[in-house]
Amino acid sequence: MRLYMQIPASDDTPPRFYHLHLQEDLLEGWTLVKEWGNQGTASKVKRMHFTDREQAQLEFIRTRDQQIQKGYRVVFVQGAMPG
Repeated sequence: MRLYMQIPASDDTPPRFYHLHLQEDLLEGWTLVKEWGNQGTASKVKRMHFTDREQAQLEFIRTRDQQIQKGYRVVFVQGAMPG
């Protein structure tokens, strides 16, 4: 599943984005990829591995909710969203 969020540009700053991607890996686990930064520039990426899908989904939801509280808006969703 994928989720793309964005804070719109203001007069003096470009739009900021936050991208979450949860995928099953080849080692019978789950990887949550978090990518964020300013639109059009190099981004930061963090990968987190989980052995349990439920734990990975909980982190996905926690991160989503945390970023929404910071002002991000959901722009794009692909796949079934947990909770």
